[in-house]
Amino acid sequence: MTLDGSYATRDESLLTFPDLNLADPDPGPDLTRAESAAAELLVALGVDVNCQGTADTPRRVARMLAELLTPVPFNPTTFPNEDGYDELVLVRDIPFVSLCEHHLLPFHGVAHVGYLPGSRIIGLSKLARLVHYFARSLQVQERLTKQVADWLRDELAPKGAGVVLVAEHQCMTIRGVQATGAKTVTSSLYGLLRDNPASRQEFFHLAGLNT
Repeated sequence: MTLDGSYATRDESLLTFPDLNLADPDPGPDLTRAESAAAELLVALGVDVNCQGTADTPRRVARMLAELLTPVPFNPTTFPNEDGYDELVLVRDIPFVSLCEHHLLPFHGVAHVGYLPGSRIIGLSKLARLVHYFARSLQVQERLTKQVADWLRDELAPKGAGVVLVAEHQCMTIRGVQATGAKTVTSSLYGLLRDNPASRQEFFHLAGLNT
């Protein structure tokens, strides 16, 4: 399944997936309603939204949240693996930001995304776009990690796929326990990157992670 819910044919010489334009388009965020809700929330918390410094804050909050919760469409083009490349492809240190679904606070960090090609390969920039696409929603880090790995497994049919996210969560660092600098590491591995010790070790080594 592609990112727009449709299915693509794998026997084409050049396989592309449609841009994320649904047949029944999502109208998108209701910014007017979101702005009103943000103003009501701030007033309920004792904030004066009528002074010069905060008069435009509800609008800014609404637009900020809409930006962080709206995935950016892209076309994840894949190509036939004509040269039979069978070694690891890894893009490391992909920066990302997402919103914790529990507190609406950001968590941010880097993603390391790799796969052992089968019959198809994907444009390298698309691996970064894939991370950003799934990050643009209310998330938990575990789910985000798995969504990226699952997409690679399902759409590329690789011999192995692996995703590691290393992130700092503001819901943990600026509130509650206030563990400033604490990092959370999650991984999702499939195929040879999970089952073959040598391939697994190579993935973590090239990602710059201690094993």
